[in-house]
Amino acid sequence: MTQQTDNNIMTNKKNRFVAITGAASGLGRHISLLMAKKGYDVFGTALSQKEIDDFIEAGKPDNIFLTVTDITKEQDVNNWLNEVKSSIEDIGLHVLINNAGILTPGPMEIIPLNAIRKEFDVNVFGSIAVTHAFLPLLRKAKGRILQIGSMSGFFPIPFNGPSSASKATLEALADVYRIELLPFGVDYTLVLPGSMLTDGPEKTAAQLQAISENMTTEQYALYGSQFGRFSKSFNAGQAAGISAIEAAEKVVEIAETNPAPSRAAIGQDAENAMKIIHLKTDQELDQMKIKALDLN
Repeated sequence: MTQQTDNNIMTNKKNRFVAITGAASGLGRHISLLMAKKGYDVFGTALSQKEIDDFIEAGKPDNIFLTVTDITKEQDVNNWLNEVKSSIEDIGLHVLINNAGILTPGPMEIIPLNAIRKEFDVNVFGSIAVTHAFLPLLRKAKGRILQIGSMSGFFPIPFNGPSSASKATLEALADVYRIELLPFGVDYTLVLPGSMLTDGPEKTAAQLQAISENMTTEQYALYGSQFGRFSKSFNAGQAAGISAIEAAEKVVEIAETNPAPSRAAIGQDAENAMKIIHLKTDQELDQMKIKALDLN
């Protein structure tokens, strides 16, 4: 069941409307705040009531409406859609931002298949479910979709296989949706952040440490040394990345750019990677990644 903080959603029919997944924390919270400041009524999902309560305590604006929603559950998505639809059905939705996502790092050989499936459930199938649910409202307003992908989708790195693969799937879907939705006046933009400093790095560092500690003796003999070096380099890269506020500002800018870009990199590392993938051979790219991650 979904939970909502306000029983009565009071929207201004003159406003523009945006729906954002993962809107109560990290990058999603910053995007929500900026969109609300620009005058949008924001409908967002949260993972838990605690996330919503924390956002309220931190000063959530009145034009941000949050619902506890698991985007991997069809009934949750439909319940959220109905709450949004009841407020804006006669106008439609101007922007959908598929922001929710998870990260499942580790050596591919030792990551449980269920964990890989979970990553695809959230990053891919969850985004598809939300997109399809909100398309009628987007068609009505001739709105646009922003899919938050990642640099790893076109520049995959070792020990980040499930995330890279799920984000690469979004790359393919972007090309499909962009053409299929064109006749309806619905734009589709794939947003590609690079390394980013949110509350994510601390969680990721703890996650990487736990993976290393939970390896069996045999697994550690195979991967422990390289994975340790990867973890150190990956954590340093995230810590040096673009701030979540800067990234959110860029997302909001992209949401209002006309004509809508098909792809938009965020961060210098993502911009650089987007250029070099067309200039280097696979072997050259492999060596760049090995050197960057200290895997020699």
